[in-house]
Amino acid sequence: MLTKDLLRVSRAGGGYHLQFADTDVERLAARVLGIYQGHVGESRETLETALADVEREADDFKLVRGLAKLVEREAAFETQALVDPVRARRRVFEAAADVGVVTEAERQQALSEAADHFGTDAETLADTLYADRNSRQILIDIDSRWGPAELRTQYNLSLAQTALFDATEVRVRSSDPNTLVSAVKRLRLMYEIRRTESGREVVVTGPDALFSNTRRYGTRFARLLRTVAAASEWELTATIDDRGTERELTLSDADVSVPGVEPVTEVSYDSGVEADFAGRFAALDLDWDLIREPEPLAAGEHVIIPDFAFEWRPGADTGVRDTGRSGGGSDGADGAASDAPFRIFFEIMGFWTPEYVEKKLTRLDALEDVEMLVAVDASLGVGEDIEATETRAIPYAGTVSVKDVRDALRPYEERLVRESAAEIPDELRPDADVTSLADLAAEYGVSEDALEDVAYPDHERVGRTLVSPAVLDDLAEEIEPGMAYEAASNRLADYGIEDDSAALARLGYRVAWEGLGEGTIRPRE
Repeated sequence: MLTKDLLRVSRAGGGYHLQFADTDVERLAARVLGIYQGHVGESRETLETALADVEREADDFKLVRGLAKLVEREAAFETQALVDPVRARRRVFEAAADVGVVTEAERQQALSEAADHFGTDAETLADTLYADRNSRQILIDIDSRWGPAELRTQYNLSLAQTALFDATEVRVRSSDPNTLVSAVKRLRLMYEIRRTESGREVVVTGPDALFSNTRRYGTRFARLLRTVAAASEWELTATIDDRGTERELTLSDADVSVPGVEPVTEVSYDSGVEADFAGRFAALDLDWDLIREPEPLAAGEHVIIPDFAFEWRPGADTGVRDTGRSGGGSDGADGAASDAPFRIFFEIMGFWTPEYVEKKLTRLDALEDVEMLVAVDASLGVGEDIEATETRAIPYAGTVSVKDVRDALRPYEERLVRESAAEIPDELRPDADVTSLADLAAEYGVSEDALEDVAYPDHERVGRTLVSPAVLDDLAEEIEPGMAYEAASNRLADYGIEDDSAALARLGYRVAWEGLGEGTIRPRE
């Protein structure tokens, strides 16, 4: 970002048009970079004199200063002096007070006495006195990450960010709406998503109802632009408070881009409440994947992007996944494939303005054919209003109760188990002599619970494992009393049986433990 005094904007025709740097400016950018590189080891004052010469030759001094401001952020300056300037001044002022300096000769006497204290001469000490002033600091290094083209790109981004300091509302259409909404939430800005003739539009405002226009969120709009500009295609329209006059600023991917953008791969959260819930839910190891910011859902003329979705995936490793449009169990904004996994959407509703809450309730009421849970801050007092939208409300205070969410998911889980069990034959005959129920459930795409009432004519169920009679007969001959537990466990593992205790019990044995990890096979009594 630049300082507002470096903003270059035209208000011709009542508009608000930023004066971006075109490719011709890259020669000027190269010159500014060269001045910094050529003044390593020299004072800031000398550097600024060289830049002032470029300003006089350029068509717009603000452009030069803007480029220089960006390069200077990559520069390192330091105070270079044989004696600490603060200590030198203190000693000289004390000597001057003793001498009673009036004439130049008395000044030299005071400098000489102070210099003797530091073991140097008066001239050196005089040069040291104000070496820590900004203009006297020395440029020791310039490690710019930009070449001329990248510097021009960064300048245009910074110019647009500076213009957004005075924005009161920002409207964005982006090819990557999920990343955009995630950034909006992270910056604690208010937003809604509207349908337009050309697609969806994210409308972003600061919470003016709480803080009034005296506390604008322009710096957050400016920070948001970096995320907006990272998308391949986007268009932004902002309402600018231009010294009391509302003007409209329009930007697009043709105007602004981000130099050196790297993709975001880590899952991020908009609040500690969300991060805390995601971590505790993943630790439960349920048959639900927790998906961060799933696909948008149609809500009348608007859309909603929930905070999470619970996706039913029996036997899958649970955790938090960051995904956009990977399908859904209910029709979203664009509909979902009929064979897509079943999803229940989840919103964590913290404390916002009354206007925001009212809009949220309106959106929830407009959802159709969508299973939705809402964890609502109890201080809002809108639990009954949420229930009236046929959405399950889960009140919370401080943190969202994982148990309450688990209880809300259980009826869905039971129904899904019944439905999947109805598709399983009454009898199953696995080909393998030994197979776990988990593997069998994964093969049929159901939960283990769906296999509870199935008969297995060719196998015996041993704990959570199906074992053929032939394997049990072989094990009965190979495992005998007095055998070390480790040897028996290895023999079971050779057949693919991991549930040692259940298998040994079936064979009529127990383990007599003699120490940590050491035991002997004994007959059960």
